[in-house]
Amino acid sequence: MKPRRILVVDDEPAIRNSLSGVLEDEGYIAETAGSGEACLEILRGSIFEVVLLDIWMPGMDGMEVLERIQEMPLPERPVIVVISGHGSIEAAVKATKLGAFDFLEKPLSVGKISVVVKNAMDHRRLLLENNRLRGDGESRYRIIGESVPIKALRQELALMAGTGGRVLIFGESGTGKELVAHAIHQMSPRAAEPFVEVNCAAIPEDLIESELFGHVKGSFTGAHDDKIGKFQQADGGTLFLDEVGDMSLRTQAKVLRALEEQRFEPVGASRFVQVDVRVVAATNKNLEEEIARGNFREDLFYRLNVIPFFVPPLRNRAEDIPLLADHFLREFTTAYGRKAKELTPEAYCALASYHWPGNVRELKNLIERIVILNPQVRVDARHIPLNALRRPTGALTERFGSLQEVREAAEREYILKKLDEANGNVTRTAELLGLERSNLYRKMKTLGIAPKE
Repeated sequence: MKPRRILVVDDEPAIRNSLSGVLEDEGYIAETAGSGEACLEILRGSIFEVVLLDIWMPGMDGMEVLERIQEMPLPERPVIVVISGHGSIEAAVKATKLGAFDFLEKPLSVGKISVVVKNAMDHRRLLLENNRLRGDGESRYRIIGESVPIKALRQELALMAGTGGRVLIFGESGTGKELVAHAIHQMSPRAAEPFVEVNCAAIPEDLIESELFGHVKGSFTGAHDDKIGKFQQADGGTLFLDEVGDMSLRTQAKVLRALEEQRFEPVGASRFVQVDVRVVAATNKNLEEEIARGNFREDLFYRLNVIPFFVPPLRNRAEDIPLLADHFLREFTTAYGRKAKELTPEAYCALASYHWPGNVRELKNLIERIVILNPQVRVDARHIPLNALRRPTGALTERFGSLQEVREAAEREYILKKLDEANGNVTRTAELLGLERSNLYRKMKTLGIAPKE
């Protein structure tokens, strides 16, 4: 771990020398400045984790320096510990309001300095981590595209995200409905509160009510403890009901009541739980047709469909394909530690000519596969396995009788490719695959691959 840097700012040379000596004994790199002006000049050219800042100095005093430092962007901004030989409650309060982490009075003990500086270092580390996570979150849920439908979608988001209205998101599977739901939450006043997601199609019918509303111990077989449901977990924030069209009519009735009253009864309970939840729902079904068939409650539809959103399929926004492909290339080359890749014009044409029945999810999966399987920096059309994707479903079903056979065929193809890259060396291939050599031998034997070492 690299040494951490501290700047000591004081107009008295003896104090500067004393403090820097103590800090260097603690393992820090300590530099000094004799004035506020010198402090700001040093900070313009170097990054320090912590600044020990004297309040009373000729020229620019510590309070003014503190204000100027707080204007710096976070990665360059140090944590400030104010020190003074004329300590007062008023000065301490003012320094804290201006952003100082702590306030110390002279004379300073070695033990006190050590504890405060360590705490200041920890505080800055947390600030940087929170800033990084916030940036990751914003990047992760950014809606990519410059097509007319996506620009219109972003405009709609900007208009309604700050409201509390319920939202119903329509769109085919893989278009990015979850991304839109996250964007609504991130742009709303509830952004600092929980975002809780429920995939209504993935939860068995006998468990969906417990998942949504919770249960009390002993309310049904297997209920060994009390459980807090998703509605209560999302209190104050946003509840995302994905694939809402797959809920049973019985569950729909309870959800409708919870939406109307903002309260519900956990399964087996005799008490109501009050919540404040904004519900965002999504579906790939035509709910009006489901209503006509008797599969979806009309009153629930109108409760959810206060603000409708439609996420267009990828085939209707083909001009966004290059932007999305480049984004996924950067994402997966970083995630897998690979060299940066670029797509050739022919590769872009191949991607644009495909129909994308699986939408953005299918494109993302394809780019991930390209990053994993192809070591080339320039990705040409021949490296894009769209011919396999265009193969009619019937051809797959004729070649493979079961999902297990499809999985084994894919594993066999991938291992053969890695063996070829390693010139048949099984040990090197095992390293490329992240497997033990013995495990790879067993896998090769199962898949009928003969070693060529």
